[in-house]
Amino acid sequence: MAISRRDLMKAGLAAGAAISIPSVVRAQTASADSRTVHMVKASDLRVFDPIWTATNITADHGAAIYDTLFSLDSKFMPQPQMVAKWDVSDDRKTYTFELRDGLGWHDGTPVTAADCVASIRRWGQVHPGGQLIMARANDISKKDDKTFTIALKEPMGILIDVLADLTPPCLFIMREKDASRPATEQVTANIGSGPFRFNEALAKPGASITYDRNEKYVPRKEPSDGLAGGKIVNVDRVIWDVIADQQTAMAALQAGEIDYFETPPADLYSLIESDPNLELQVLDKPGWNVLVRMNCLQKPFDNIKARQAVLHLIDQEAFMRVMYPDPKYIDTVTSIFGKDTPVSNDENTGWYKKGGDPEKAKQLFKEAGYAGEKVVILDPTDWHESDNASQFLAAELRKIGVNAELAPSDWGGVSTRRAKKDPVENGGWSMFITAESNYSLSNPLATPILLANGDAAWYGWPKNGEYEALRGKWAEVETLEERKALARKMQAIWWDFVGDVRLGKYVSPIAHRKTLSGLIGMPQIVPMWNMQKASA
Repeated sequence: MAISRRDLMKAGLAAGAAISIPSVVRAQTASADSRTVHMVKASDLRVFDPIWTATNITADHGAAIYDTLFSLDSKFMPQPQMVAKWDVSDDRKTYTFELRDGLGWHDGTPVTAADCVASIRRWGQVHPGGQLIMARANDISKKDDKTFTIALKEPMGILIDVLADLTPPCLFIMREKDASRPATEQVTANIGSGPFRFNEALAKPGASITYDRNEKYVPRKEPSDGLAGGKIVNVDRVIWDVIADQQTAMAALQAGEIDYFETPPADLYSLIESDPNLELQVLDKPGWNVLVRMNCLQKPFDNIKARQAVLHLIDQEAFMRVMYPDPKYIDTVTSIFGKDTPVSNDENTGWYKKGGDPEKAKQLFKEAGYAGEKVVILDPTDWHESDNASQFLAAELRKIGVNAELAPSDWGGVSTRRAKKDPVENGGWSMFITAESNYSLSNPLATPILLANGDAAWYGWPKNGEYEALRGKWAEVETLEERKALARKMQAIWWDFVGDVRLGKYVSPIAHRKTLSGLIGMPQIVPMWNMQKASA
């Protein structure tokens, strides 16, 4: 294979980075063997409560130490996980669930139905589908230590699908005393019943997080299938190393000091593919939609026309090239329900224009009464693709006369600050770029991105009663054709009030050493069970 000058330069950069790997990382990775896996995740784990936040790094943490009532298999069908059996009453209003044997908390106490009831209630405060369950529930209560019921006011045929949904915040079951806290208050104890234990003694936030195999975990007997079936842990320990610099992480992967790198630089894909010890692998084949959320509570985006201006401004092809230069991993997207999902559609997409329409955007800002207010864009510098896109967004806004300013921080800082509803002068924000699973966007009862219920909505807090009334009907329609028709009506309204602005779609491969196998490919969650590590 011919090696270009560009590849030689990349190799030189990676080699240089290897020399500069901090000694603490070298010392930490020196003892790695086939029973320990080192992973570099997409961001640092700052928040440990997977109900308090919808970030994927925290959802991955949740999947490691907690368990779920149901899980989705590789065909996205819900299967029992903690549940041994369940049934529904003749009137389809009361569901009864019985827990399987062998479920125990990491502190040695048994999992009970009371834990499940408290967990459902807490999750139901924040998950869109959970909110719907809580609104339609007459009662959620335990019958005995292993049995609980959900009694509804009216039938809800998608209840099991909602309980099994992958979209963070997922329904992770916590101890009753933890789940009794409101969802707005973080749980600080990392005690679950899942296949991994959180190693509190070795936790070094900002440097590394360690998980140990839960030797007392009793997996289901069914074979592993997607996130369903037996969660078999084949290693003793998994360590999430925090290496913020991508070149340094890449060099550590080449040197065998880490086994898995979640966000390899897109311009180094060819180098990875040419390395006989490394492999690029797409775990999430549906991919991700990149989008801009605007603060609908504060100027200038409390005005619909200002939000419409951003919709017309965006050149999706340019944004995606800035984020992911390789065209085979990117695409445009105009449906709020994602690209090529069962309910994707082209309703009210006349705003889309190749190259964007800056003049239209400038005119709409003028009609919105924009008077030079500072527009603060939260910029996650440790998510390099979003960092590039944030800088590009600021530049595009400045071109049409918007006073755009970047607020750089790591993703942990973004996820904390975006919860503030204050004006920018009081530490608030105007815009930030995020990504949502293409899988999740096909279900408006799953993703918080598609909420428009004001203060109860996801960050940005868009509000539209007509849209919300239609979203509420999603649980009532039974056929795909009915959902398609409903989706068109919802999208027509969404693109008028502009709940978000899409930048495009990407598929992001992870990189790992070939000695690491058994990685499970599903949207949203990267589980650590099932994987195996061969001796180098």
